[in-house]
Amino acid sequence: MGKSNSKLSPEQLVDLQQCTYFDKKELQEWYKGFIKDCPSGQLDRNEFRALYKQFFPFGDPTRFAEYVFDVFDGDGNGRIDFKEFICALSITSRGKMDEKLVWAFQLYDIDHDGFITREEMQRIVEAIYKMVGGMVQLPDDEDTPEKRVNKIFTLMDTNRDGKLSMEEFREGSKQDPTIVQAMTLYDGVV
Repeated sequence: MGKSNSKLSPEQLVDLQQCTYFDKKELQEWYKGFIKDCPSGQLDRNEFRALYKQFFPFGDPTRFAEYVFDVFDGDGNGRIDFKEFICALSITSRGKMDEKLVWAFQLYDIDHDGFITREEMQRIVEAIYKMVGGMVQLPDDEDTPEKRVNKIFTLMDTNRDGKLSMEEFREGSKQDPTIVQAMTLYDGVV
């Protein structure tokens, strides 16, 4: 799907309907917009960062956009094609809670070793705080990235080994749904 055809083929539509929560008409509309904004048929990092800057004009979304880009770029080739884009968007906007949790876990697990370390969580949380700037009033126990990460690890790291497994993350996110809020950006878009 790297080619900049103006329409999806019937085969592509069937494939995308099977791997997303979008119907045929929605997929065609998303594709039309994607190709309009990305005539090459692929988003690079700079274009992706620019997209995030539109959503967060009062903060600096640069670093957070980098982390999200890496999760969207499923094949790791440094570009996001339409299928990667629409599949990730489908999960983050319409996916079941468990799918969203897996996606969020991949976001926080920067080195992809199957665990979220305190340092990885710190990097993501710092990027989120920088992105939202002063637009969000935070409670005293979360008003710095360090406090937020400490709160998360106190809640989630049940075996106290300094890292979160997928299971710890899943269970902890049920107790603190704000963990998955990194994806709420897409809820109003779709």
